[in-house]
Amino acid sequence: MAQFNYTARTSAGELTSGVLEAQDAATVAQILAGRNFIPIEISAADAEKVKEHTVSIFTPKITLDDLVIFSRQMYSLVKAGIPILRAVKGLAETTSSKRMELALIDLSEQLERGRTLSSALNKHPEVFNRLFISIVHVGENTGKLDEAFQQLSFYLEREQETRKQLKSATRYPTFVIIAIVIAMVIMNIFVIPIFANMFLSFGAELPLMTRILLATSEFFVTKWHYLLIATVAALWMLKRYLETDAGLYKWDKAKLRLPIVGSIFERTLLGRFARSFSMMLVAGVPLTSALNLVAEAVGNSFMSERILSMRKNIEKGESLSRVANNSKLFTPLVIQMINVGEETGQVDELLAEVAEFYEREVDYDLKSLTSKIEPILICIVAVMVLILALGIFTPMWDMMGAIKG
Repeated sequence: MAQFNYTARTSAGELTSGVLEAQDAATVAQILAGRNFIPIEISAADAEKVKEHTVSIFTPKITLDDLVIFSRQMYSLVKAGIPILRAVKGLAETTSSKRMELALIDLSEQLERGRTLSSALNKHPEVFNRLFISIVHVGENTGKLDEAFQQLSFYLEREQETRKQLKSATRYPTFVIIAIVIAMVIMNIFVIPIFANMFLSFGAELPLMTRILLATSEFFVTKWHYLLIATVAALWMLKRYLETDAGLYKWDKAKLRLPIVGSIFERTLLGRFARSFSMMLVAGVPLTSALNLVAEAVGNSFMSERILSMRKNIEKGESLSRVANNSKLFTPLVIQMINVGEETGQVDELLAEVAEFYEREVDYDLKSLTSKIEPILICIVAVMVLILALGIFTPMWDMMGAIKG
C-alpha cells in the first residue's frame, strides 16, 4: 500500500493535512469522507519524505527529558484552550526527538479518526507507560486534562532530578574503578613482563607473591583472547538471565540489600511509590486500580510483588494502613502518617508528605555517598600497591642484598 498526503477541511471549516496509507487516491477520498472531511488535495507521498519518517537502530530513543517537555507543553497548551489535535500537531513539528515526532504524528492521526487522547497514547506503550495513560484518561473523563498534565510534569521532573542525582553521585566512583581496571591491565601486559625477564636472568628463587604476579601477567599476555571470550560469554549469560522473570526478581531483591547503596535504592523506590500513588488518588483512580498501576511504575519486580500483595489484601477488606504495616516496606513514621491519612480522609496528601520525606532522605544520602565510598576505593588502591610492592620490590631487595653480600 502507498502513502498519500492530503489537505482537507473539517466540518467546522478548519484546514487540516496529514498522511494516509491506502491503495489509491480514491480510497483516501473515501476515508476522508467517512471522517466528515472535505478533500481539497490528495497526492502521493514523496519517497524522500516517507524515508524521513523512518527510524533506525541509531536513532536516539525517547528520554525522560522528552516526556517532561511534552507534559509541560501539553499542560500550557490545554490550559490556554488550544484544541488537543492542534496542540499535538504543533508539538510534532517542534520536538527535537525523531521518535517522539513520529509518535505525535501517529497521535494526531488517531485523534483525527475520533479516538480519545488516552486511547491514542495506549497505541505507544514503549513511549507512554500505563501510569501516564491512566492519568490522562482520568483527566479526560473529569474535564481536568490540564491538571493531569501538570501532575505528570511534576512527577516526571522529580523522577528526572532523582536520576540526575544518582548519576552524579556514582560518577566519581565509576571513574576510579575504571582507572583501576585500566591500570591493572597496563601493569600486567607492559610493566610486569619487563621485571619478569630481569628476575629470570638472575635465576633466583622468587617469593610466592612474585610468582603469582608473573603467572597472572603471563595469562593476560598469552591467553587474553580466552579471557575476552569468557568475559563476553559471562556478560551475555548474565543479560539473558536478568531478562527472565526469576532472574530479574532476584536481582531487584538483591539491589535493595547491597551495602551502602541498598538503602538508597530502597528509599528511592518507596518515594516513587508514594509520589505516584498520591498522584493516582488525587486524579480519582480507585484504590486497587491505583496500586496495580503503581506496582508497574516503581520499576522493581520485588517491590511490585509486595505492592500487588497489598492490593490483594485490600480487596479482601483490610485497610490500607494494615496492609502497609504487614508489607514490611515502610518505617513506623510512615505507617503513622498513613494511619492519620485514613482517619482524616486525606490519604493522598499524607502520601505526598511520605514521598517528600523519602526524597529528602535520598537527597541527603546521595550528597554523602561519595564520602562513604572514598575509604573503600582508597583501601582497594592500597591493597593493589601492597601486592605490587610485595611481588616486585621484595625480590629486587633480596637480589640487591645478595649482590652486596
